[in-house]
Amino acid sequence: MGSIDKRDSTPQLLNRLRMRQLALLLAIEESWTLRAAAERLGLTQPAATKMLKELEDALGQRLFERVGRGLVLNPAGERVLGYFRGIRGSMEALNRELSELQLGSAGRLAIGSIMAAAPGRLTEALVQLKARFPLLAIEIAVDTSDRLMPQLREGVLEVVIGRDVGPECIFRPVDDEALAIVAGRHHPLVGTQQVEFPALLAYPWILQPAGSPAREVVEREFSLHHQPMPRGLIETGSILTTMNLVDRSQMLGVIPLTVAQRNAEHGLVAIIHYSLGQKLPSYGSIVRRDRPLSTPAEHFLALFHQEGVAVDG
Repeated sequence: MGSIDKRDSTPQLLNRLRMRQLALLLAIEESWTLRAAAERLGLTQPAATKMLKELEDALGQRLFERVGRGLVLNPAGERVLGYFRGIRGSMEALNRELSELQLGSAGRLAIGSIMAAAPGRLTEALVQLKARFPLLAIEIAVDTSDRLMPQLREGVLEVVIGRDVGPECIFRPVDDEALAIVAGRHHPLVGTQQVEFPALLAYPWILQPAGSPAREVVEREFSLHHQPMPRGLIETGSILTTMNLVDRSQMLGVIPLTVAQRNAEHGLVAIIHYSLGQKLPSYGSIVRRDRPLSTPAEHFLALFHQEGVAVDG
């Protein structure tokens, strides 16, 4: 059953796949046994076994390996399940949008964004979008790109403002993102015209979690100066938590420059005059290639990229 020539063409596959097969695969992932998944869907175990075999036959691949009494996804199963999660997310989004339309609203738009985009371009696009669609329900999730992308893949979010993630999505860049080192308004380094790197080593740090793009920029900065990363770090992806902590301590934090400037204008933080050697990669809009955009999403993207042309809808 594993040979490639048994796999159906796309039209044949669409004809043979059924939503119950999708539901079964997702239920197996959550239940780990075929018996439990069958009970969850109100199927007999023989019926579930037959359904799983038909799915594997249509795909031309085994999806699971048996381990004891349970089932464990193999690499092909992991890939198929990833696509099926996306289909489930699309159906959930469609169901929500249809329900809201039935209630007389203008639909719903779910957007994810990195923090750097929120103070400027994103805010302006949302203000203009709301003027065009007063009844449109808008949900905005603010987080790091690596946490937003799974939600885009599963259909929880329709648009992400983040960084390029590869060929499976459409990425349109808008800007480079600079970072700033911030501190409380009364920190000893505030007011120094040009802070040198050794002076930074005397203070504790708050950084984004390991693996995040901002953290990697800081790690490269320490490596450039042949210094180990500070001990006793506080790690958080929350900009608000970072600003609250630096305000009440002598800790140093790293946040997007646009956010730092906005909050420094209001006296909430102070920017340390030290230039990090590198910027983060460009950010921009990210959408799925395999999913049509809603009318509100098309309008939002036109506004976000400042195209200045109304989108027909």
